[in-house]
Formats: sequence, C-alpha cells, structure tokens
Amino acid sequence: MKLPVDPEQLRQRFPSLTDADLAAYAEVTRALLADPAGRGRRLGELFAAAARAREKEAASTPLEDDERLALAYVRALEKMQSSPE
Repeated sequence: MKLPVDPEQLRQRFPSLTDADLAAYAEVTRALLADPAGRGRRLGELFAAAARAREKEAASTPLEDDERLALAYVRALEKMQSSPE
C-alpha cells in the first residue's frame, strides 16, 4: 500500500528522523490505512501502548513488541512535529 508521504521526502524535510523512525512510520501507517473502519480504535490502542512503553522504559522494564513499535511511531511523530520546516 502506498504511503501518503514518501519516507524519503520525510527524511529530507525532517533530517532528525532515523531509519528506525521511518520504518515505524511506514509499518504503522500502512496498517492504519489498510483498516479504515478500525483506524480510530487502532490509534487509541497505539497511543495507549506508547504510554505503557514510556512507563516501562522509565522503570527499566522490558517492552513488548507492540509497545516498542508504538513508541517508535510516536517518537517519529514527535520529531516531525517539533522539527522546523
């Protein structure tokens, strides 16, 4: 499935994005686009998993795979929101 914004364009516009950030962006965005009816629910689950991941990181507790992906996606979004254009 084609992404709304090409990862290479994002890399040029937001140079702080890493390969891992872009991979998380691509994986999550494709999953969200593949299920329009469940997008809202999935986003809620994603942000909840990212919040759990932050708490676990602070406590030095290992993350589950879904938490790791959610946190990487949210961090990528944060970089895109805080980067000057």
